[in-house]
Amino acid sequence: MSSTVAICFDLFGTLVDADQPEEPALAVADALEQRGVAVPDDWADAYTEPHIDAPEGAEVPLPAHVSAALASRGVKPTDNAARRAVVDAFDPSVATRPGAVDAVEAAHAYGPVGLLSNCSVPELVGRTLIRSDLSRDAFDQIVSSVACGWRKPDRRAFETIGRQLSVPVDRLIYVGDTPATDGGIEAVGGTFIDVSETPLSQLPERFSEVSTA
Repeated sequence: MSSTVAICFDLFGTLVDADQPEEPALAVADALEQRGVAVPDDWADAYTEPHIDAPEGAEVPLPAHVSAALASRGVKPTDNAARRAVVDAFDPSVATRPGAVDAVEAAHAYGPVGLLSNCSVPELVGRTLIRSDLSRDAFDQIVSSVACGWRKPDRRAFETIGRQLSVPVDRLIYVGDTPATDGGIEAVGGTFIDVSETPLSQLPERFSEVSTA
């Protein structure tokens, strides 16, 4: 078994707090209307209905879902309007969580460092990092579910970041805040660190413990 480990972080709720629309369907509808798209009267229903038959564990990009929802009501936007509307609707203010920058820096002492985020909105991970105190250069690899096609806890999401960090998935230490998704790393032999139990400020000590396990 490889002795090399990699440490990977979740983004939202772990390293940063980012505000999101309280009513996503309404936010997307407003953004669509600003682009001249006729929003169906029953948009709230159309938005919440499944329209794309994706494999279990697969990510459905939100622009694709929005386009399919509109099409189900006979509306076919042009010029990439659905994508632009989604990107604009999810345009958060961002606060870096205390200890996040130091935790990412400390992780580099043990091996390559990655970021793996469940995010169906294109560009959102990148914009969030730009608005945070974290640098993209602090991560050796950055993967979002909308880019790789799989959502945590699906093993293929963890395998993707493992490959990009050049470590077996069972040598991946994953730091997150949601056991139901982030904790999926344990099903493939990796290690999960829950920041609700181990605060960011205590991660350097915890990395030392688990990296030699």
